[in-house]
Amino acid sequence: MDWDKLRIFHAVADAGSLTHAGDTLHLSQSAVSRQIRALEESLNTTLFHRHARGLILTEQGELLFDATSAMIKRLDAAAARIRDSEEEVFGELRVTTTIGFGTLWLAPRLPKLYEKYPDLNIDLMLEEKVLDLPMREADVAIRMKEPSQADLIRKRLMNVHMCLYATPEYLDEYGRPESFDDLNAHRLICQNPTSAQVGAGASLVQQIMSHDVPSVLYVNNYYGVLQAVRHNLGIGVLPDYLTQDFPNLERVLPDVESGDIPVFLAYPEELRQSKRIAAFRDFVQEEIISHRKQLRDQENS
Repeated sequence: MDWDKLRIFHAVADAGSLTHAGDTLHLSQSAVSRQIRALEESLNTTLFHRHARGLILTEQGELLFDATSAMIKRLDAAAARIRDSEEEVFGELRVTTTIGFGTLWLAPRLPKLYEKYPDLNIDLMLEEKVLDLPMREADVAIRMKEPSQADLIRKRLMNVHMCLYATPEYLDEYGRPESFDDLNAHRLICQNPTSAQVGAGASLVQQIMSHDVPSVLYVNNYYGVLQAVRHNLGIGVLPDYLTQDFPNLERVLPDVESGDIPVFLAYPEELRQSKRIAAFRDFVQEEIISHRKQLRDQENS
C-alpha cells in the first residue's frame, strides 16, 4: 500500500474531517478526498461512513487505523532514538577485525568502553575476511592494511611489526639464539606463510624458514601461536603489540622484525555523524596512546 495514502488516511481518521486533515497536511480538501477514494478502491472496501457531522470509521477503517497508529508510534519512537543518538551512545555497534588483533588487543580493553557506555551493544566479528562496510556488513573495521573500498572514512592508528618471542623458561632450557642459524636448534611457531595474513608477516616467516628450521608448529591465528609460546613449545612469530599485556615474553633476535604493518580504522561515510562510531573511534585512539606511552616507559626503565 502507498505510504502517502496511508498517511493521509490516518490524518483524516484522526481529525474526523477532510477539511481539518487537509489543513494539517497542507493539502486541499479535494486532494485529500481523491487520495481516500483511491485507497478505498485499492482495498475494495469502504473506510468511512459519511455523516453531516463528519466522518466515522467503518469496521474495516478501524482495522486500518489501528495499523497506521502502530506504524506512526514506531516511526515516532525511531525518530526519538535518532535524535537521542546525537547526544547519547547506545544501541548495536558491529565491529570487524582480525582474529589476532580482536582477541589479543581489542577484546581485553572493551571493559573500559562498556564502563563508559553501559548501553552500548557490541557485535565483535573476528575473521580474516574483509567485510564490505559500504554494504553495511559491519559498521566499523580495524584492519592491518589500508581499506581499498570507496566511500570510507579511514584513519591510520599505528604500525605493528612481527617479531620473535619466547618465554624466559623456554630460553633458559634451550638457549637464546644469537643469529638465524641458531634457530635450527629450536621449534618455530607461526602461521603458515600461505595462509591469510598480512604480507609482511608472511615474508618474515619465509625468511626464517630459509635457514633450515627443523621443527615447525603452524597455527592459523596469532592467539593460537601465543598460547603455544606461553606453554614453552618454541619461539613464536607474534605482533609486537603483545608486549604490553604479556610483559613476561622475551624478545628473541631483537634486530629481526617484519616491515611496517599499518593498522587502519575505517567506517562508511554515511556514519560520519554516528555517536557510536565516534565513541568507539575515540576509545581505540585513547588506548593506542596509552599503549605507546607504556612502551616508552618500558624502554626507558
